[in-house]
Amino acid sequence: MVQASVGFQCPECVKGAAKSSPTVRFGDLRSSGRPVVTLALIAINVAAMVVVGFQGRSFTEGRGDLWQDGVLLGYGQIPEFTPTGITIQSIGVDAGEWWRIVTGGFLHAGLLHLGMNMLLLYLLGQQLEPLLGRVRFLALYLACLVAGSFGVLLVQPTSVTVGASGAIFGLMGAALAAQRLAPHRVQLANIGALIVINLLITFAIPNISAGAHVGGLVAGLLVGALVIWLDTQVSSELLGAAVCLAVTAVLFVGCLWAAASWYDPIL
Repeated sequence: MVQASVGFQCPECVKGAAKSSPTVRFGDLRSSGRPVVTLALIAINVAAMVVVGFQGRSFTEGRGDLWQDGVLLGYGQIPEFTPTGITIQSIGVDAGEWWRIVTGGFLHAGLLHLGMNMLLLYLLGQQLEPLLGRVRFLALYLACLVAGSFGVLLVQPTSVTVGASGAIFGLMGAALAAQRLAPHRVQLANIGALIVINLLITFAIPNISAGAHVGGLVAGLLVGALVIWLDTQVSSELLGAAVCLAVTAVLFVGCLWAAASWYDPIL
């Protein structure tokens, strides 16, 4: 007899239970350790906040060159003073500033905004990164970030938007998919309740980008489920990353289209 979690069992029973235990391949689960990509993403977001704070001399208001050039904006206009007078300069994704689709997801409107997003990113990342592997996790994160930007540009292309919440909502969707497809690998038992609570907050409190949250959530749920399913069917760790990058490319083109399709009721 051998000691088990409850009482004692015979060796044959222990071997039989081990053989019948459910498994998911995910070959890179063998590489345990710190969630390096998650920590790197947090470091980038924090560094961006520090730069914005020092450039604008404020950690509560968006100021400085990084903020002005990096926020997500489909289309906008700013006055430019010249020796001959004042001219109007067009800015935003529709004006050729395509990088805003990505950089807006690394800027935050204050320390509280940053802190809440980074806490959720860490909690979700330490679950999903070991499950998916570093490459697939990073590719999924980028797909969800661009999906959030697409949601913003689709419904509020002329509004300034910042924050990693679109990508984080995507990670919540992916965690929900992983919980359904690989429940013994994901420890976030209340992920469904977490999503519902955050959606209620999204629609109940003003000045929160519903487009970013819903866009990221839908992308994370669908792409995350596809990546996990593919891993159980095809022995290729790079296939899931390739799928995420392909989705990112399609969504990026969608962002360019949405930014060019804005409508100003004043005109």
